[in-house]
Amino acid sequence: MKKDIPVKLSRKLLILGTVAAAGTAAAVLPMATSSAAAACAPAWSSSAVYVGGNTASQNGINYSAKWWTQNESPATHSGQWDVWKNDGACGGGTTPPTTSPTTKPPTTPPTNPPSTGTKMISAPYVYPGWGNPPAPSTLASTGVKAFTIAFVLASNGCNPAWDGESGLTGGVHAGYIAQARAAGIDIVPSVGGWSGNKLGPNCSTPEALAGAYQKIIDAFQLKSIDIDIENSDEFENTVVQDRVLNALKIVKQKNPSVKTILTFGTSPTGPNYYGTRLVQQAKALNANIDIFTQMPFDFGGGADMYGSTVGATEGLKNLLKTTFGYTDAQAYSHVGISGMNGLSDQQELTTVETWTRIRDYAKSKGLSRFTFWSVNRDRGCAGGGVVSDCSGIAQADWAFTKVSAGF
Repeated sequence: MKKDIPVKLSRKLLILGTVAAAGTAAAVLPMATSSAAAACAPAWSSSAVYVGGNTASQNGINYSAKWWTQNESPATHSGQWDVWKNDGACGGGTTPPTTSPTTKPPTTPPTNPPSTGTKMISAPYVYPGWGNPPAPSTLASTGVKAFTIAFVLASNGCNPAWDGESGLTGGVHAGYIAQARAAGIDIVPSVGGWSGNKLGPNCSTPEALAGAYQKIIDAFQLKSIDIDIENSDEFENTVVQDRVLNALKIVKQKNPSVKTILTFGTSPTGPNYYGTRLVQQAKALNANIDIFTQMPFDFGGGADMYGSTVGATEGLKNLLKTTFGYTDAQAYSHVGISGMNGLSDQQELTTVETWTRIRDYAKSKGLSRFTFWSVNRDRGCAGGGVVSDCSGIAQADWAFTKVSAGF
């Protein structure tokens, strides 16, 4: 990896985590029948579970659920990207429910996401030894409980090492991890990124690559591992894509409790050709990937980074649905967002307020992972541009970290 600051600065150059199951007393309401008089569907109940196609009414308006939901009021959750669809005004009586609101019908169980998509606590990226990284003890007051630590690369062939130089057990990275854990903050190593000598191309077989990943898992007793697959040497190399997927399949077989995460770039409408291939090959190879995380920035997203991030996420959700046969809720539970705070390399602007809206969207959909690049940059410097130790915008220090901790 190059050592000049401009290269280390960029998330793109460097890189660059459950929907709750319903209690047994919750009801699943079947789709109500409609009449020519547009009768109101059964009144919405905050304790009931609804699945895609179920209907409910509230304040004289009929709504239909797009996916699994509970305790999300139709009146306030019926926007373009939200769970309820507004079906218009209703009147002339109410269609009675065909089941009791306290029991589940035996033939219509709730569609809950699989356990492998269980929601992770937010883990913003930190790069030790670059961009004036804040001490973990400084960040403990933000509520953050995990960091994603960048980056594990290759050293002397197929050997994992921080930055490709310092091994796994010594140097600034290992010291920072020890400080983080002492402050009650867990860690998720990020393997790969945009630049540097990476494990994917250097490990000649899936078995060898899985062995390298295993060394990282064993060194830090990991609960999760993030494979940041980027650039033409990994993401756009189909041989290496398959090698990474097959290696993660082996890792999952040997470590069933360790979450496997793939992080990759996207377009404002969802995965591009290589992202689509990555997801479809994960299915074809039975790689059992837990979370697919997209990086919705540096894609020419324009002025509306909230809209572009939502569009990219919905596109990935739809791809997972068609590829794996998931419901909406199941698909969302395998999706992650990894943003860039402040100004991106392409001058795309994500403010603290925008990031808060993105977080609330991610929570409402039951996404599994929520992170950003990077904590090093989570300081204010209006007009500062894209630099290593601040966001380029006016903000309070650690504001993005605090928002993310609320995921």
